[in-house]
Amino acid sequence: MDWYDSEDIAEMLLENDPETDPLTVRFTDLRQRVLALPGFEGNPSACSEAILEGIQMAWLAAYQDSQN
Repeated sequence: MDWYDSEDIAEMLLENDPETDPLTVRFTDLRQRVLALPGFEGNPSACSEAILEGIQMAWLAAYQDSQN
């Protein structure tokens, strides 16, 4: 997985922490969560705020789907 695999990352984040509302997670914490995911091979310095926002929005969509 790399930074642009936002859907896959979102699913893994939801599996790891199904109770956390993604909008409550700061980007610095989100970055650390993504880097800690098994199979994540993205370059830590290749991350940007726009990438993290995309991941957060994908995670939010998955989170909202799981709440219904």
